[in-house]
Amino acid sequence: QVQLVESGGGSVQTGGSLKLSCSVSEPSWSTYCMGWFRQAPGKEREAVAWRDSDGERHYRDSVRGRFVISEDSTKKIMYLELNNLRPDDTAIYSCAAGTEESWVCKYKYRGQGTQVTVSS
Repeated sequence: QVQLVESGGGSVQTGGSLKLSCSVSEPSWSTYCMGWFRQAPGKEREAVAWRDSDGERHYRDSVRGRFVISEDSTKKIMYLELNNLRPDDTAIYSCAAGTEESWVCKYKYRGQGTQVTVSS
């Protein structure tokens, strides 16, 4: 069972920055596809940034150029750097891990999430 624990959320003003961390318990986590998701009140959960098992990174259009996904393989931590934050970025952010099946990541493990609140 892979355990994921997020941290780093908080409250910032528009234009501010945060760096989220996702600690991963699985030693071979680099072979998993990994992603960051968010869910705002009353909305569906959406993928924000993700990394394929071959290392390629992807972003949803609304965050491209503002958010950066990265990793520290030694510490087994995945990061999501959030820059130039806007009120519509307010959500619970969570990380997830899975395996690729037919080139699609099937997320099997998910953390509890960390709250990000952006005020205007």
